[in-house]
Amino acid sequence: MKLITRNTDYSIRALIHIARNKDRIVSTTELVKELGVPRPFLRKILQLLSINGILKSYKGKNGGFKLAKDPEQIYLLTLMETFQGKFKLTECLFKKKICPNQISCKLRAQLDSLEELVENKIKEITLAQLSI
Repeated sequence: MKLITRNTDYSIRALIHIARNKDRIVSTTELVKELGVPRPFLRKILQLLSINGILKSYKGKNGGFKLAKDPEQIYLLTLMETFQGKFKLTECLFKKKICPNQISCKLRAQLDSLEELVENKIKEITLAQLSI
């Protein structure tokens, strides 16, 4: 189980670099060099961040990206959900099938409680805290 996937990790690393260079537009080429991420892969990540209002995209010769929000307003949970979907630590063994033990499953109750604790902690983490 991975709490943070590769896409989320790369998005965080790219956003930290952009946040540290907040006074200028950061090019994709610069990010590729800095992060060592394949260009096509990184472009997809940056486009998704732009579509979701986390980045502003600038086209042209001197184009690139800037943050669309303050780092204090960009939350780790938002990034995780952008690339990974709704936060879930685990899925029921039966996945989409209706579990016959759904109401009485003690493990599910414990996991739901743990999931809530982790999600609440992740909700507190901002890009500003990660880019210090």
